[in-house]
Amino acid sequence: MQFLKCLMVGAFALMFSLGSMANAQGYGVRNGDILRIEVLEDPSLNRSVLVAPDGRITMPMAGSLRARGRTVGAIQRNLVTLLTSNFAVAPNVYVSIEKLAVRAPRSNVKAVEPTIDIYLVGEAAKPGKISVSPDTTLLQLFAEMGGFSKFAATKRIQLRRTDPRTNAQTVYKFNYKAIEENTSQTGATKLQDGDVIIIPQRRLFE
Repeated sequence: MQFLKCLMVGAFALMFSLGSMANAQGYGVRNGDILRIEVLEDPSLNRSVLVAPDGRITMPMAGSLRARGRTVGAIQRNLVTLLTSNFAVAPNVYVSIEKLAVRAPRSNVKAVEPTIDIYLVGEAAKPGKISVSPDTTLLQLFAEMGGFSKFAATKRIQLRRTDPRTNAQTVYKFNYKAIEENTSQTGATKLQDGDVIIIPQRRLFE
């Protein structure tokens, strides 16, 4: 009888080598993992248990115990302690990882960079709303919008900016030719969200 018991113990040890390897590597059990529990002295207790979302497992005669973050070895020792009162001597309990929880793949989607909306009115090459980075300057915007139409009065460009707190509007005037010739530094003006750029049509003989 003793020889048969030794054979059974050896078989269980081989069968649950995965659990031993996980314990040796210090793997902490996670929610969604499935553990296999075997009790040599009472096969009716043998079962596969799921680590619940609260990180616990439930076992007859042992009740509920924490599994998340613990190694299979620690869980195994805990079960022996909880089950001992139901046996004449401490039972032989074997715990292994039967199946690991499916891990969600890491997303490769890059975080969306913040932008501001600028509105182009009049003789822009591409009038309408354009979204640019918060540090965009007026000169950079001219490049982003593709320049001006052939009817643009580039010496009378306006930037209209509304204060979101008071709704007061301020009008700034720009001469693109002066910016282009580097006689004006206003091209370095930083734009703000909601700015409206108005490019009027050239007058006759302008």
